[in-house]
Amino acid sequence: MSSTLGSIRDALDRLEADLSHHLDQLFMPVHRWTREAQIAAYSGSPRKSRALPAAEGARGVSGERMAISVRGLTKVFGPKPEEAIRLLEEGLSKQEVLHRTGSVVGLTGVDLDIREGEIFVIMGLSGCGKSTLQRTLNRLVEPTAGTIVVNGVDVRALDEAGLRQFRRQIGMVFQNFGLLPHRSILDNVAYGLEVQGIGAEERYARAMRAIELVGLKGYERSYPSELSGGMKQRVGLARALATDPAILLMDEAFSALDPLIRKNMQDELLDLHEKVGKTIVFVTHDLDEALKLGDRIAIMKDGQIAQVGTPEDILSNPANDYVASFLDGIDRTRVMSCEALMKKPELVIPLRTGPRTALKMLDDIGQVIGFVADKDKRFVGLVKAEDLLRSLGANTALSEMVNTEVRTVRPETKVEDLIPILVETDYPIPVLNDQDVLVGIIYPGSVMDKIRPESTAEVPLEVEA
Repeated sequence: MSSTLGSIRDALDRLEADLSHHLDQLFMPVHRWTREAQIAAYSGSPRKSRALPAAEGARGVSGERMAISVRGLTKVFGPKPEEAIRLLEEGLSKQEVLHRTGSVVGLTGVDLDIREGEIFVIMGLSGCGKSTLQRTLNRLVEPTAGTIVVNGVDVRALDEAGLRQFRRQIGMVFQNFGLLPHRSILDNVAYGLEVQGIGAEERYARAMRAIELVGLKGYERSYPSELSGGMKQRVGLARALATDPAILLMDEAFSALDPLIRKNMQDELLDLHEKVGKTIVFVTHDLDEALKLGDRIAIMKDGQIAQVGTPEDILSNPANDYVASFLDGIDRTRVMSCEALMKKPELVIPLRTGPRTALKMLDDIGQVIGFVADKDKRFVGLVKAEDLLRSLGANTALSEMVNTEVRTVRPETKVEDLIPILVETDYPIPVLNDQDVLVGIIYPGSVMDKIRPESTAEVPLEVEA
């Protein structure tokens, strides 16, 4: 059976080679191009090419289950919430509502979906409502209006007993470590399990697993006073993880830490997320932190969502001047990936194509460099039109003209790692997926347009009540 399949495969290969040869004979020699000028201009985008749509996020795909869905969420602090909502619906501002009713509007008509397993960051200036929004998710702050559905549970419909049970599925980590100074690290981590009535043997076993997960094994008998700030925050994270929550709420969790420790904790959180895959809702006022941690980011202003998107979405397409103003001074090369810069390849030349046919294919799209793939669609290398033109009088196979020593990148490669490659090469950069299939091309001339920050209006730095 295998020999028969091999014979069929060989016959198909011969047929494909013969067809390519005949096509070479049929095509008349192409007109003379001014090759040097075209090659010098290769950095321009290919005709009719389109940018690929920005990625939805590390785990965002169509139809993915939402861990949290919020609709019309409104929170009013003060004596006249119903009147405040009526005035908001009439179009009055937060300040006008405060003047008329004495009530402070914390959130106004927030609609939000958070995907299962993603790190979702809520950020904005002080007083924008980000912490209020996070704390309504488990009703530590009681909403005034709207719906909250968490893993299929209508949170606002829960009675006291149901809410208590629901909150056991939610872990919380705050800026203040909140450790009990008279308890060991092991007892601090096990405290939530103790409150739930879990027996000593099981709760200590689970607590130790959480301690090991955050890298604190060996410190379980120590006390909070003996630990650094970063270690204390790890204890807080371990305490939240020990109860095996479906969702982690982290409110300015790293804000009190020194810059170096903060960076290390961010890295460790990303590593931890890869291991446990929890849905994390992370509140911060630091844009750099948001861009580093967030699969998606919600930027808030005056109790409303100004924009939701991936870091690259927000950097590439800010929704308004307010969002754009946050981006001044951001090093976009550290955030943006090659996926945001690449163009979809107009043409991929099969390796068995004859040189004359390959030249005609390049001429049809007005390009001087072609990318070649084998029969399994794996990237082989690139070929230049000038080399194809010189080969027309010789019996040379395309494979002999392909440059296989080509620098490539992956879609997730950061632009800061791409730039040295662009400097060292004189051709567009192929973008390959994990199967080495060509999924995009980056033209050097288009890179700076994407990463160059635009001038924006200043952010109003008012601090709201």
